[in-house]
Amino acid sequence: MPQTADEPDAVAVRTWCTLALDALGREREAIDAINVYPVADGDTGTNLYLTVESAAAAVEAVFAAHETGTSAPSAADAVRAMAHGALIGARGNSGTILAQLLRAMAGVLAEGTGGDRMRLALDRAAVRAREAVAHPVEGTILTVADRAAAAAGSAAPGADTAEVVRAAYEGARTALDATPGQLPALARAGVVDAGGRGLVTLLGALVHAVSGRAPERPYEAPAPFVPPPADDARCPAADGAGSGPAFEVIYLLEAGDEAVARLRARLDALGDSLVVVGGDGLWNVHVHVDDAGAAVEAGVEAGRPYRIRITHFAADRSHARPEPARRAVVVVVPGEGLAALCREAGATTVLARPGEPPASGELVDAIRRAHAREVVLLPNDGDLRHTAAAAAEQARAQGVRVALIPTRAAVQGIAALAVHEPDRSFDEDVVAMTAAAGATRYAELAVAERQSWTTAGICQAGDILGLIDGDVAVIGQDVPGTARKVLDRMLAAGGELVTLVLGDDTPPTLAETLEQHVREGHLAVDTTTYRGGHRGAPLLIGVE
Repeated sequence: MPQTADEPDAVAVRTWCTLALDALGREREAIDAINVYPVADGDTGTNLYLTVESAAAAVEAVFAAHETGTSAPSAADAVRAMAHGALIGARGNSGTILAQLLRAMAGVLAEGTGGDRMRLALDRAAVRAREAVAHPVEGTILTVADRAAAAAGSAAPGADTAEVVRAAYEGARTALDATPGQLPALARAGVVDAGGRGLVTLLGALVHAVSGRAPERPYEAPAPFVPPPADDARCPAADGAGSGPAFEVIYLLEAGDEAVARLRARLDALGDSLVVVGGDGLWNVHVHVDDAGAAVEAGVEAGRPYRIRITHFAADRSHARPEPARRAVVVVVPGEGLAALCREAGATTVLARPGEPPASGELVDAIRRAHAREVVLLPNDGDLRHTAAAAAEQARAQGVRVALIPTRAAVQGIAALAVHEPDRSFDEDVVAMTAAAGATRYAELAVAERQSWTTAGICQAGDILGLIDGDVAVIGQDVPGTARKVLDRMLAAGGELVTLVLGDDTPPTLAETLEQHVREGHLAVDTTTYRGGHRGAPLLIGVE
């Protein structure tokens, strides 16, 4: 938390991201349920969650980069990372607008903190978000942002950051309750705006982050709004996925300002719900169109589009879907070699690239791809436990029964998958897989990047580190010798099976050397070897 409420620092930014992500995780299902505008596709809460998840991951990366240094990241570093993370991870209409809100706030707060700066940041955010939307509509997240900024501006002269943010939160609450009277689609459904509710949730988290206390009045949805009998105004785009454009197209775009101005005009003629946010050569483009190819082609002409996502709004309703399988396993793997192995065993895989852990959205997508009524999720990384838990919660809200087995290493996932039996009851299968994973000790060899203290002593750059169950146990000079010492330590407590997973760049002769070492020194212990394709570690070891 910050030292004072009037001087939010990098830790306060980090805390805001964490609290916002937790709050959106709790509110996601409720926000999805009231999503009727601009398209009733029930994903606004999920999109906001994924956008903030990307922002939080970017902030964590900044803190990780400073772990070995003597100084902490500055507030400017943290807010810029938050804005960049939101920009590259923005999902959906509301998520894209949120990215612009955060970007505008970051531009102000990176230059200074305090109550007056926060007033300006909230005002700038509301203005920039409205400018990013081709055709702003009242009764949406834009209106809530406007009223929050106005309320912050009306805070008492000399108010500190916490007081300004608290005023903004109360203004946003009041504005949100009024949205059904501004947008007929909300009035007909008897709900408040979903994006606006998400923004209220984020501002509540900001109050908590800068003051140390959650808002005294947490938001509660009002009673369903009943419109006057004479009000029969129509809003066709909000009546459902079937009445508007067929596709949502989102992509990141590297392009200059002039090219983006031309792109806005072209996309505006192609469809609706156009939001273009960003700057400094990087933009996030969101539009609803009937011709998805034309929207992508327009991006190609403007610059370099990538991370292209195209969603067919009516796909789930207009096409017959195959009958779901009874049960599936979703596994996170560190390399393509293990991915192929797990796919052969019938699992759906998610590749974790070095330095790029999968987000919860990727795990949810994998659970959907598995197309099963019951899913066992194996994250295979202790750092993914919160991400995997969020993904499991999202999937459960969509009617899938998900069991999360907290595997901390790929070898534990292999052990669990080996005993998977889809013909057993779900609970029995999960218990057996959990027991197999828990009975597997894991180790990893890594190359030290710099001199540092470890639980095994001081290591130098280039040393080979043997980590057992996550802690450095051996420091060696070469891979074979370090691996032998790690194996001996692990097998001293007993074991029946050793699993070796070779990295992509590790010579296959290492497996032969270690298999011989196990045969000669440890009777009745079998050895199995796989090539995992993982470039980050030369060797993974499991002992059952």
